[in-house]
Amino acid sequence: MEQKQIVARTKGVLEVDGLRFKDLDGTGELKPYEDWRLSPEERAKDLVGRMTDEEKAGMLIINSQPMGISSKPGQPTSHNGVLAEAHEEVMMRGHKNMQYPTTYKLATRHIRHFIVRENASASQLAEWVNAMQEVCEGTRLGIPCLVTANSKNESSDVHYSAEEENNKFTTFPGTLGLAASRDMDLIDRFAQIVHDEFYAANIRKGYMYMADCATDPRWFRTYGTFGEEPELISEIITRVIRGIQGEQVDENSIALTTKHFPGGGARENGFDPHYAKGKYNCYATPGSMETYHLPGFRAAIAAGTSSIMPYYAIPSNAKSSFPQNGAEAFDEEIAFAYNNQFINGTLRGEMGFTGIVNSDTGVLSGMAWGAEEYSKAGRAARVLKAGTDMVSGEDDPAPFVEAIRNGFVDKETVDRAVCRLLVEFFRLGLFENPYVDVETADAQVNTEASRAVAYKAHQESVVLLKNHNSVLPLTAEKLAGKKVYVEMMMRTEYTKEELDNLPMTGIKFDPKQTIADFSKAVRKDHPDWNFVDDYHDADIALLLLKPASGSYFAATEGYLELNLCKETGIDVEHIRAIRDAVPQVIMHVNLNLPYLLANVEPLADAVTVGFDTFSRAAIDVISGAAKPTGRMPITLPGSDAAIAVDENGVCASPNDVPGYDKAKYMKDGLTYAYRDSDGNEYLYGFGLTY
Repeated sequence: MEQKQIVARTKGVLEVDGLRFKDLDGTGELKPYEDWRLSPEERAKDLVGRMTDEEKAGMLIINSQPMGISSKPGQPTSHNGVLAEAHEEVMMRGHKNMQYPTTYKLATRHIRHFIVRENASASQLAEWVNAMQEVCEGTRLGIPCLVTANSKNESSDVHYSAEEENNKFTTFPGTLGLAASRDMDLIDRFAQIVHDEFYAANIRKGYMYMADCATDPRWFRTYGTFGEEPELISEIITRVIRGIQGEQVDENSIALTTKHFPGGGARENGFDPHYAKGKYNCYATPGSMETYHLPGFRAAIAAGTSSIMPYYAIPSNAKSSFPQNGAEAFDEEIAFAYNNQFINGTLRGEMGFTGIVNSDTGVLSGMAWGAEEYSKAGRAARVLKAGTDMVSGEDDPAPFVEAIRNGFVDKETVDRAVCRLLVEFFRLGLFENPYVDVETADAQVNTEASRAVAYKAHQESVVLLKNHNSVLPLTAEKLAGKKVYVEMMMRTEYTKEELDNLPMTGIKFDPKQTIADFSKAVRKDHPDWNFVDDYHDADIALLLLKPASGSYFAATEGYLELNLCKETGIDVEHIRAIRDAVPQVIMHVNLNLPYLLANVEPLADAVTVGFDTFSRAAIDVISGAAKPTGRMPITLPGSDAAIAVDENGVCASPNDVPGYDKAKYMKDGLTYAYRDSDGNEYLYGFGLTY
């Protein structure tokens, strides 16, 4: 039998039958859970039998934990500043929360799951995780911890190139951009790079990726999906799971959590369940759930995803039409993490999922939709009984201890959840060696080779929508004797709430600086172009538009604005003035949502779009340095009328059907997809070439 690698920093090592094992409980005797020759299931069952109620409860929660590098001057730290040890009240999403010292959470509260949100280097992350693992190893049973991160390898904003991007990891376009590329070999390479970089940083689990089908154009989180077509979503989610996690979870894996079951796209006119106004999933079209929303999750399960995250939402009977996935009604209107019909019934029963169900952040407190009447301990019991194993957004295990001690939930249910969580730990090899080499971490992340792959993805994410009279590409011949004006347009003013929420993304940006940098970078990259500062002097205007609408964590007062207008950061009158003064206008529009282009498209001779795509890559396509190969991953609505909501809250186009199929359900002769002045229809899959 081949010896497993054993790395121990605070506990001893046992030698049995010529093999080495970590003495995790410090007794000098080999216990079954310490014996790597046994199956993960056998080891987990043995360990659960040795755990106290408090230790079990600590396994059932996960929350963000700041790194020592984020500590304020004068605040306590440990392990040479690596671990944050402050005990203070902090604001999170507009609510006051208590932040606890890292070692207290590990050693006293027995918490073993953590989310990291800092935009730190791989070596900083590795050193931080290693330090926490060292603390864990020194506890009674030596149970390691598992650090999770949201995706770190996609651009969170529009930057000119990797040089301007402040992300420490290799930066690909947004997931919509990956879907636009249709390049499955490139997606395989993307998955391998994500795996290698997470592993180097000792982040062994990812809250990624979204298998949701984007069907409501106003849903803010459309930007994080792979688009609106179930087959494409399924193929991509299969490839990223197998590339990042592997064929099965083992010591070489980054375990993945696929989001947001049973699909977050079926919104009620775009309102998100982060807030009460959007708490319902609405299936207005019979059969839409199985046709559009569940296929991506079936593919994720077949690919072996380690975890699945239910969405915050409640399935609405009153706002749905049946049947839906064979059901003639929803058993109860309660959030999916609490919903026995969907978790134990559909997900675990019908779909055969045997892995971990990890709730979204805050379902025990801020977004306990349908469970408001229960105490926190009652909610803890309800999620466990419904089949959810772990609750995100909690760093106090007390509600779970209370639920266990008071018999709100039976021991078998609790132990089953803890076992599932521990099996993942054992499969990942964390009990034998939870450490990585800090010294080599940075050299494995954001390399020249990985940036080259990512840049190719940026180029392939660009979609050419309009090319009137073949104005593109802007070759040297077409530019001869011509003067070029460039300008970037985007929102520059943000509310205090939006600015307060930015640190939660782990990424900071300065929009005014981004605008200034864009013009400088284009001029630097194209010294042979004849640039002018005043558009009145130009023959060609190159405009980059980055509209923005809505907020991740806050509801808009009305429906999300999808027109390009001042509200979304685009000055249409200014564009019209440029059009009147300049013979040729080329626009590149960043689409993090399916915006309405009617205000600007007629003013352009050529239109390209990207999806959090580097501006340099877009200009490569515009100039002909790269060919346009991207295809639309979403459909762009054609008018306000196509997405209008009547006095009863019913949308003119069904919220639960993707754009390419909405035409089947439109009334009163309405069309859905946008048709430009050249007759091109901006449907899913559309894209021109040179």
